[in-house]
Order: sequence, then structure tokens, then C-alpha cells
Amino acid sequence: MKHDMTSIKREQILRMIPHAGDMCLLDEVLSWDEVSVRCLSRRYQDRGNPLRRADGTLGAACGIEIAAQAMAVQGWLSAGDGGPARRGYLVSLRDVALRTGRLDAAGGDLIIEATRLMGDASGAAYRFHLMRREAELLSGRATVVFEADA
Repeated sequence: MKHDMTSIKREQILRMIPHAGDMCLLDEVLSWDEVSVRCLSRRYQDRGNPLRRADGTLGAACGIEIAAQAMAVQGWLSAGDGGPARRGYLVSLRDVALRTGRLDAAGGDLIIEATRLMGDASGAAYRFHLMRREAELLSGRATVVFEADA
């Protein structure tokens, strides 16, 4: 069941994922369901983005971190327990396609889609896409392993 609701804003996202302050690069959850999420980022454009290079540019591979944050949001939302953010570690990337050299070259809203392909309490595999103005900038698959509960 797709949850097209009043969007989830950044203040709520900060409670869902372990990324804090400037490192949280998501602005909004547009929709989600038990296996997928669609998010929006404008923060990737901020001059204070901690992923920017020394020359101020933002390489396309940094989109993997933004996609990983969307994956974390999807995991938290689908868990449905309202508990604290659970740490996960990106352990594998596959079929990554960079269709641009830089994310910051054109500006505009960045749309991030992440779909869980499989998963359980120990980890999950996702397919992800980053788009701007309907053009795909980055895609791939990622495997995340979750930190064991204490």
C-alpha cells in the first residue's frame, strides 16, 4: 500500500536516520510503502554540504550517500515501530551507473527512489535511482548490513 500523505519533512527525517545536522541531505519524503520510498533533496546544493570537494564541487558518486539515507528512511518507516534510528553499513555496491560527473552542475530538486529487493533483521538489498527533471543521474544496487541490537 502506497502512503501518499502529507509529506514527511526534514525535522521528522532527522529522527528516523542516524545522520545529523548538515550530514542529513534529505529534505522531504514524498511517498513510501513497505518496500520503497521517494524522497527529495535540495540540501545537496548547499555550499556547506560536507560531501563537497575542496574546490566546492559535488561529484556524482556522492549521490550514493544520499540514496543510502533514503534507504535508511524506508527501513525506519517500514519497521513501523517508531523506535530509534538503527545504524546500517553500506557493504556492497553493484551495477552503479554514473550518468553525470557532478550533481551540482545543473541545480534543481533531486528526486531519490530506493526499493528494497530483499531484507531481514540483519540487512537489506536495495535498488536506487537519483533523478533531476526526469533525467536519471545515478543508479545502482546496494547492500546494507544493520548494526546488531545491544
